Amino acid sequence: MNLIEGLERNACNNAGKTAIIFEDDVFTYEQYNQEVNRIANALVNDGVKKGDKIALMMKNSAQFAFVYYAILKAGAVAVPVNFRLTAKEASFIINHSDSTIVFADGELKETVAKAVDGSPNVRLQIVTGINKVGNQKLLVEFLSSNINNPNVEVLESDDAEIMYTSGTTGKPKGVVLDHHRVLHVALGTTIMFKMGTEDKLIHLAPLFHCAQLNLFLVPGTMLGCTQIISQDFNPVQTLKDIDKYKVSLFFAVPTMYNFLLQVPNRKEYDLSSVRRCGYGAAPMPVSVLTQSMEMFGTDQFFNMCGQTEGGPGGVFLIPEYHKTKLGASGKADYRNDAKVVNVNGEDVMPGEVGEFILKSESVMKGYYKNPEETSKVLKNGWLYTGDLATIDNEGFITLVDRKKDMIISGGENVYSTEVEQVLYKHPNILEAAVIGIPHEVWGETVSAVVVAKEGNKIDFNDLQEFCREELASYKIPRIFYEMDQLPRNTSGKILKYQLRERYSEKVGTAGD
Repeated sequence: MNLIEGLERNACNNAGKTAIIFEDDVFTYEQYNQEVNRIANALVNDGVKKGDKIALMMKNSAQFAFVYYAILKAGAVAVPVNFRLTAKEASFIINHSDSTIVFADGELKETVAKAVDGSPNVRLQIVTGINKVGNQKLLVEFLSSNINNPNVEVLESDDAEIMYTSGTTGKPKGVVLDHHRVLHVALGTTIMFKMGTEDKLIHLAPLFHCAQLNLFLVPGTMLGCTQIISQDFNPVQTLKDIDKYKVSLFFAVPTMYNFLLQVPNRKEYDLSSVRRCGYGAAPMPVSVLTQSMEMFGTDQFFNMCGQTEGGPGGVFLIPEYHKTKLGASGKADYRNDAKVVNVNGEDVMPGEVGEFILKSESVMKGYYKNPEETSKVLKNGWLYTGDLATIDNEGFITLVDRKKDMIISGGENVYSTEVEQVLYKHPNILEAAVIGIPHEVWGETVSAVVVAKEGNKIDFNDLQEFCREELASYKIPRIFYEMDQLPRNTSGKILKYQLRERYSEKVGTAGD
């Protein structure tokens, strides 16, 4: 099997069924497959070979789905890039992945042009819309007239994706997933959510994230579901779309649920069609969860706790356990093994804190061109997640902290080291520590504790503008605090937990 067979099968068996709704555009499964084929055949005609890496830096749209599946049909490897990244950040991913072609939204044409300037590998930039810069090519110019399936053999063992994440050093790492692994992820979602061809999905979270892409777009396409794609999350529009299209299933990060709860007239919308709600990518406050359960129904919520390196994969908290295990991250399903171990790799006792590790068919092959980091997290068939957790005597796992000092704000992962490296470049900064502080809406707020060089003053607004040159907006600290010196242990390591404890009660003050 491979990821494209489901689309081709539905193009034959459910040709006239609505496959994708995006704004005013509606595509049947036959049209979906034809649009994909026009791009895939153009790639093959342009000389794309099996295993070539192709980046796509695009917002949610029907064209994202077309380009993603076209890359796979051409036998190439898709490299989704966060569209919020700066040119410098995107450049690292595009070049490190050895991408030879980049697809991008028209509104990102300037960013992409800067990102690939001087690239040794990129030979072609393809942008949507009607305007381009430099030697870019418009997608409408690139399309082939051939709507037939390309004659490329794609095996289950062929690489399908490189999903970039960041590690403790702040440098992005490419998670390599083949067709087999992504199929395994899709199969798990299908079974756990009891998805069927009659389901109507709405895509709210970014499709460049493996959660929305692998857990929902892929199985939705395989099953022949109708899929509504939202480009930018808007809580009022989401409720309107659920009502209008009778959506039966969706996934959202906790921040999105929180915004949906803030819609003053939300009870005016008919949400009775929703039968399953997924949440994950960030901790879900119990108060937000309980209110969301009242809004959509108490017996249909799924917590999905995993990470990109898992495909994503991890543990699930299915609806029936929301009654007795509310607040837990979940339990391993039929396709995963999960446990919590101490530093020696031994199972911890119930209630004891250890590292959450995972074994599954969906776990990555490894980090692209990074065997050293791969060996640190893949040990004896287990993925060491770096997350601290407890496990009870029934096998339910609850995450309690993160070893990597990762911050999750609005469902986006922010790595403190990466932000600190930028702050240290400022001429007035002596030391900096970036931490996540709890926030009622965003889950966590990116915050920075800084120490000024002797005789220098720090302007927090200036610091934010300084960061904006190198960091995507969601990574820029919203709150700044100044200290005379940072707390450290005897080995010189900054004690970030002390900073979190000290400033967690000051949320909503400086710079918020």
